[in-house]
Amino acid sequence: MTRMNAHSLLVLFLVGTLAFAQQATFKVETKLVRLIVSVKNAKGEVVGNLEKGDFKVFDSGVQQQIQYFEHHTELPLSVSILVDTSGSTGRELGYETESVKKFLRSLFREGNPEDAAALYSFNDEVTLLSSFTRREDRLVTALGRLAATGGTSAYDAVYLASREIEKRDGRHVLIVVSDGGDTTSREKFENARRTAQYSEAIIYPILVVPITNDAGRNVGGENALKQLARDTGGRVFEPSGARQLDQAFSDILRDLRTQYLLGYRPTNLPADAPRFHPVRIEVGRPDLRVSTRSGYYSDIATGK
Repeated sequence: MTRMNAHSLLVLFLVGTLAFAQQATFKVETKLVRLIVSVKNAKGEVVGNLEKGDFKVFDSGVQQQIQYFEHHTELPLSVSILVDTSGSTGRELGYETESVKKFLRSLFREGNPEDAAALYSFNDEVTLLSSFTRREDRLVTALGRLAATGGTSAYDAVYLASREIEKRDGRHVLIVVSDGGDTTSREKFENARRTAQYSEAIIYPILVVPITNDAGRNVGGENALKQLARDTGGRVFEPSGARQLDQAFSDILRDLRTQYLLGYRPTNLPADAPRFHPVRIEVGRPDLRVSTRSGYYSDIATGK
């Protein structure tokens, strides 16, 4: 009788454990997918008066219910500025650093008091010149130490900056100031892109290219940075000279101050949905252009 009772207890324990495990599995909640969204009209002007009902979100082709909506989100910004200091940037580096200083001054002057910036340089190697801070003087001092030499490791810079920014709360932004080439990266473009998408960073490449025709330009590298912008919901700037570079930084800051935040929990997705879920946003007006990231990896949403 004692053996029978022990056996029965063991069976009950195993059944209970299995039931608990099954129940726990069903209770795993899908995390909120956040989309930072910019909307512009045909003239390129920011449109900031849309309401939640004006947006439709599709995940893997299936329309989702928008559960969170915020106008002009004030989530804190983490902005990593990546400055190309390869030998080919020597002539432009002086006015590039001056433009970065102006941008930092404007960034910290208004907005969320928790906004912060980090500074990287990249040539053959990627160097973190300043971790995230609100101390403008610290960043400006670091900018003063830049010197042009060596090759270009743009993909490495994007990869490393994305890994670091992923740890931070709020919105993630990478601004890449470069002449567009990549000659010495250890990381492949696809790995840099995947890491940027995992970090949910918006990438703004600023292509300062001294050569105006295709001959002698690294068009492949430029196109790679443009692809990063498209995939992450950013935009590309191609300034010619200091004045247009200043305007590019001003436009980036304007975009960051006028973004919508949409959130949803993925539901009713097809069983064969890919690991990278494509996301599409539609608005009711055909004259408007919407920018957001192209999708997300499923393990971000499920927490696996």
